[in-house]
Amino acid sequence: MKKLALYLKEYRKECVLGPLFKMLEASFELFVPLVVASIIDVGIANGDGGYILRMCGLLVLLGAVGLVSSVTAQYFAAKAAVGFAAKLKSALFAHIQSLSYTEIDTLGTSTMITRMTSDVNQVQSGVNLVLRLFLRSPFVVLGAMVMAFTIDARIALIFAAAIIALSIVVFGIMLISIPLYKKVQNRLDGVLGATRSNLTGVRVIRAFAREPQEIGAFTEKNEALAKTQRFVGRISALMNPLTYVLINAAIIWLIWAGAVRVDTGLLTQGEVVALYNYMSQILVELIKLANLIITITKSAACANRIAGVFEIRSSAVNGSRTEVAPDVETVRFDNVNLRYHGAAGDSLTGIDFTAKRGDTIGVIGGTGSGKSSLVNLIPRFYDATGGRVLVDGVDVREYDLHALREKIGVVPQHAVLFKGTIRENIRWGKPDASDQEIMQALETAQAMDVLRAKPQGLDTLIEQGGRNLSGGQRQRLTIARALVRKPEILILDDSASALDYATDARLRQAIRKTDATVFIVSQRASSIMYADKIIVLDDGVAVGTGTHEQLMQSCAVYQEIYYSQFPKEERA
Repeated sequence: MKKLALYLKEYRKECVLGPLFKMLEASFELFVPLVVASIIDVGIANGDGGYILRMCGLLVLLGAVGLVSSVTAQYFAAKAAVGFAAKLKSALFAHIQSLSYTEIDTLGTSTMITRMTSDVNQVQSGVNLVLRLFLRSPFVVLGAMVMAFTIDARIALIFAAAIIALSIVVFGIMLISIPLYKKVQNRLDGVLGATRSNLTGVRVIRAFAREPQEIGAFTEKNEALAKTQRFVGRISALMNPLTYVLINAAIIWLIWAGAVRVDTGLLTQGEVVALYNYMSQILVELIKLANLIITITKSAACANRIAGVFEIRSSAVNGSRTEVAPDVETVRFDNVNLRYHGAAGDSLTGIDFTAKRGDTIGVIGGTGSGKSSLVNLIPRFYDATGGRVLVDGVDVREYDLHALREKIGVVPQHAVLFKGTIRENIRWGKPDASDQEIMQALETAQAMDVLRAKPQGLDTLIEQGGRNLSGGQRQRLTIARALVRKPEILILDDSASALDYATDARLRQAIRKTDATVFIVSQRASSIMYADKIIVLDDGVAVGTGTHEQLMQSCAVYQEIYYSQFPKEERA
């Protein structure tokens, strides 16, 4: 929690004023039993109606001032807590964005979502309650006990015994339930992970009629979470009945002892009522304090989980190079190896080739051969674990990440579009792109027919994930988004798989007219057969490098891919 306290720095005033106003409210609350006692002992005993009215007016005044103090304290506490959570979420999101794919893969998407939503909300609640109750509840408990001693020291010993017994019950239950709450949070991670997995893969689940199995697996995890929550809930539920039994026993003891003292003339009836009120205040505040400590403990656990994310440092250390003279060899792989974090073996081994400026490089191979892994090394989504990847003659690890990625346009395998207009989506590639530049990028990406089919043109609204577009339309718009920035290096990672052969051919022809060095990752031989150089991968190893004609003569893996995709008559 201490590591996150820096996000409260801008709310120091609120962090001081909130508790102070709560203390002020508590102070007025402690005077109420004394006023009630005076009404009974003086006003009612003497039949003085005017005194009773004056004291009732004083009670109303104390209540009004307490209400104003409480509302003011709540305002400052809420302002500090909400502001703190907003800054924490922004910082956490920015930090996650700075991590490389290695750390994101290790953490897991569901875990990061839980940290940014559930965990931050829990910490926000903790901050709010601490500012409101952390000083108030102990102050009222101790204050009520002190006030009881000022009335009658012997009777006040009942308070001391009741507070000790209540503390044992309250904090005993708290110590048992705290570890269980941590277990609940961990199981919540599992449920969120299963939910995200099902929602992401819903098409595949339905295609293979796996709904019953997935529902069963989700139900099992959900039931485990519910079982733990019910168990900890039962333990926590013991708090109210046990504390009420203890406090009522103490009240009975108090009234019995008070009656004896009243009968002997050592106490007045009003003082007994005041002592009863102080006992009730102690009960309420101890329960509040116990709930506060449980909330603080849960918040501290969540804060540690959030701090754990902040402690993760990106394995992609930012370099300092921003500008270099363009090199004839735009991209060079120098005996590159890649092993993913925690993997038993290398995903890429001994990759060595050169791409000259303006070349089109085709990358082909079977599923899992390492095609995407290879091109992900160029923008440093992952770092090579052996060898070097050079862009314009400079190792990519020496570049400033922003400067490096400004040179590169990437179209990933999964076409991702965001909720907004076509114009806004294309401007992700270049925020200041003019409509003319956007139209040019759409034309190169063979996406003008998508635009012509929409009456609103560039102002056409795209739903989240591009749900109102076909797969081919989504792919062409994502290609246009990469092209609008006019990158020096363009990476098309199997990004034309949903296009028909004619559109794919026109797209490749249009891209060749640009000055970019183009990397085309594909499982289609037709998509890369006209490339200047083709890299054939098999289980992470480049088993062939050359033109289509050269590979057809020398590479058995390439021949197998090609012959599996073209009928005999076309081959002839």
